[in-house]
Amino acid sequence: MNEELGYNDPVVVRWFNYLKDIVTKGSFGQSYSTKLDVFDELWPRFLVTLRLAILVLILSISIGVPLGILSAVKQNSLMDTIPTMIAFFLAAVPSFVVGILLMYIFALKLNWFPSFGLKSAKHYVLPVIAATICELSAYLRFTKSSMLEAIRQDYVRTARAKGVAERTVIWKHALKNALLPVVTSIGMRFGCLLAGMVTTEQLFSIPGVGSLIVESISTKDEPMIIGCAVMVSICFTLLMIGVDVIYAFIDPRIRAKYSKGG
Repeated sequence: MNEELGYNDPVVVRWFNYLKDIVTKGSFGQSYSTKLDVFDELWPRFLVTLRLAILVLILSISIGVPLGILSAVKQNSLMDTIPTMIAFFLAAVPSFVVGILLMYIFALKLNWFPSFGLKSAKHYVLPVIAATICELSAYLRFTKSSMLEAIRQDYVRTARAKGVAERTVIWKHALKNALLPVVTSIGMRFGCLLAGMVTTEQLFSIPGVGSLIVESISTKDEPMIIGCAVMVSICFTLLMIGVDVIYAFIDPRIRAKYSKGG
């Protein structure tokens, strides 16, 4: 068995053979449990997690970022206090508690949405909301702090002193600089969603990467665990490259550094 699995080879040889199979064959090895190729089992479940992560990302950004901007602009008012208090409260509540409450109210009591699986559009509602509630609170707090830091800069005070309209100061001067750390946070949190939705997937019986990792750990399926880790790492690296590209579109100074005349 050791000879068949290649365990008699030195560690360095096994490592390079593994990389060679990934590059040339697109193979992450063979699962100990199912005896099937790891990638063939991993890829469909990765697509499930990817769909969930994209939905959560879109909802959390579309709600959390505007609320963060509003809280920063309307600092120390009710428009700031109420969203901030709600965000701090939601940040302290674990996602599985939110998921259980949603299942109890909307699946068990009201019977509006199903509580497990992803067979139809209705099946996505509860898990997406459960994950979004925790994510948007983070985006709200991070956007608010980044926006406040930008608003307090000298160039913003100078623009206001010159008589520039407040809308122009916020949207054209402060927001562009405040978005840079927010974009970084979005990229990192989206990467974490691809591997970190374990609680949501387990709670709602969703066949994604998170639940696959948990199942593989319980059965000691090492090729599957390593395959999941490699896949998530590749996606996270690509996301960070994408964030660097987006930087250039947001900030002309970064784009100028890589231009021919820069």
